[in-house]
Amino acid sequence: MRHRKQTAKLGRKGEHRNMMLANLVCSLILHRRVKTTLAKAKAARSLAEKMVTLAKKGTIHHRRLAVARLHQEDAVRILFKEIAPFHKDRPGGYTRIIKLGQRRGDAAPMAILEWVEEPYVPSTSTTTPQSEESSLSATSKEEENEKATSAEASQSSESKAESTESESVTDQTPNADSSPSQEEQGEKKE
Repeated sequence: MRHRKQTAKLGRKGEHRNMMLANLVCSLILHRRVKTTLAKAKAARSLAEKMVTLAKKGTIHHRRLAVARLHQEDAVRILFKEIAPFHKDRPGGYTRIIKLGQRRGDAAPMAILEWVEEPYVPSTSTTTPQSEESSLSATSKEEENEKATSAEASQSSESKAESTESESVTDQTPNADSSPSQEEQGEKKE
């Protein structure tokens, strides 16, 4: 029985799986997001979050542990200098998985693995900052809608003014009846 065995095998031997996940996490560090299958994204998320936890400690010992696991010093350097300081107040949950649907060909479920970009704000009061932001965003959306309707109204008034100007210009041109024909012009010249 396979009870309580959590490791995702991913159809590979242990060494191959560990190197593949290390490369996937290094790509995530370098490019900030990775498109892969859902199973690989779930397996890589665990390793990525462990590496950020190591980087948040920031000692030389933890840097060496990260290099031993990821095997790419430039990725570890970015992890320790850029990604870990950004997540210093966040108590976990550094990545997110966005499901994309099925891949053509083999119908494998695809996903995007990316870093969480919003800074962590711990809630200390009874009102959450998210509810305040949503109320502010609702009022700002109303203001934007009002601005958009006023801009549309001004554009429609400008287009009406342009159409009346073009009508007045066409009224000033002589009609075909009042203009002399070519025959009449030729008779006048002779």
